[in-house]
Amino acid sequence: MTDNIVIIGGGQSGVQLADSLRTEGHTGAITLFASEAHLPYQRPPLSKDFISDQADASALPLRAQRFFEDRAVTFHPGVTVTTIDRDAKTVTASDGTTTVYSSLVFATGARNRTLSIEGSALAGIHYLRTVDDATLLRQELAGARRAVVVGAGFIGLEFAASARARGLDVTVLEFGPRPMGRVLSEPMSRYFTEAHTRSGIALRLGEGIASFAGDGGRVTTAIGTTGTEYPADLVLVGVGVIPNDELASACGVPCENGIIVDERLQSSDPNVFALGDCARYPHAQTGTMTRLESVQNATDQAKTLAKTLTGTPADYTSLAWFWSQQGSIKLQIAGITDGHTDSVLRGDIDGDKFSIYCFRDGTLVGVESVNSPADHMTARRLLSGAMPLSTAQLADASFDLKAYSKSLVPTAESV
Repeated sequence: MTDNIVIIGGGQSGVQLADSLRTEGHTGAITLFASEAHLPYQRPPLSKDFISDQADASALPLRAQRFFEDRAVTFHPGVTVTTIDRDAKTVTASDGTTTVYSSLVFATGARNRTLSIEGSALAGIHYLRTVDDATLLRQELAGARRAVVVGAGFIGLEFAASARARGLDVTVLEFGPRPMGRVLSEPMSRYFTEAHTRSGIALRLGEGIASFAGDGGRVTTAIGTTGTEYPADLVLVGVGVIPNDELASACGVPCENGIIVDERLQSSDPNVFALGDCARYPHAQTGTMTRLESVQNATDQAKTLAKTLTGTPADYTSLAWFWSQQGSIKLQIAGITDGHTDSVLRGDIDGDKFSIYCFRDGTLVGVESVNSPADHMTARRLLSGAMPLSTAQLADASFDLKAYSKSLVPTAESV
């Protein structure tokens, strides 16, 4: 049997896994299939810096071509895996080749959730996931005056801030009652509502998208669920993503909102694994099955899985953390704040530098920080160390939180 670890997916998790496997001492073959023809690149800048300048994909490398040569990784750009035979332990690719694997890893990521409403096929309606998406969007921004964004999540608001900085009139439609409501506390959502409104972005909460109208095949108007018409030269739709788990499901690997894996990122098949945006795993901090979409999660899962695949089984227990740059505001989140029952604000909210500490039943579960990188690092130490901390301590302005956090034993997640 050939010792060949096959990785399906050339994004953050797949490329990091290939790198970490060599770091952990894997001497067998590594084969990586990537559906995009580009060299692997970073996705986070696409909705921020990339929109603002004229850089191309070569400015966003995860790894250069030489990486694959130096690490002896057989890299297949622009090639997708079409079928998997788990009994024979083979994958067949779109170029007609068949490859034998000893271990198979799904790093297939996720894709944009798309709209299927009247007018949704008009030119000028965009989604943002790939560098090609971002390049086309940037080209059209150059000649636009009015932009409508559907969805006030991270991607939508990052793009809205970038477009507003270019001088466009920007309207954001959000069906929910507050921006980023799925991931932020109510006070933090309120802060972002006020900050984006001050910058000149028209944030329409409680307003979904009903349809689009156009002229000559190109969008001219977004029509909200209230019937209000919003003129648009271009539209960005950011209404979430769907995990790419169809290939895994087709070969009999259990899936439900992602590929189901255990704490070692192993599926029900002992030779099949999944990580990154496509994987649904038992989260160590919350105790619930979770699928996370973040660079940190993709990177740390890859490093953990590399240990397991090289003979040192390891559970994935890394602390989750996220970030978003929206204009001049840098948001950093440590931990999972969903379902928190209490919160404490520390810092200067009027000065745009503060943190909100979120508790669930008396236990600190997450911290949201604005323009406060030191607070964020402190939060990661606190959460990784699981030190007892009360709302009363945090409410005391004289309490030295930084010194308290440094009394913890350092962990990999806190550095």
